[in-house]
Amino acid sequence: MSLKAFHVVFVTVSILCCLGFGIWAIQDYLATGNGTNLGLGVASFAGCGVLVWYGLWFLKKLKGWSYL
Repeated sequence: MSLKAFHVVFVTVSILCCLGFGIWAIQDYLATGNGTNLGLGVASFAGCGVLVWYGLWFLKKLKGWSYL
């Protein structure tokens, strides 16, 4: 596996983890009303957005490189 392929997989897994944690934090906020969980959920979704932007930027930058 090339460094490019590993990077794409790692960023994808990171996006999914951020998304999952954000969903959990918002659901916990709705159940308990704890403001900290709301902040964590919003920050997690913001991080997810940054990771998506970074992943697209990375793919555009290394468009001509092989995945092998």
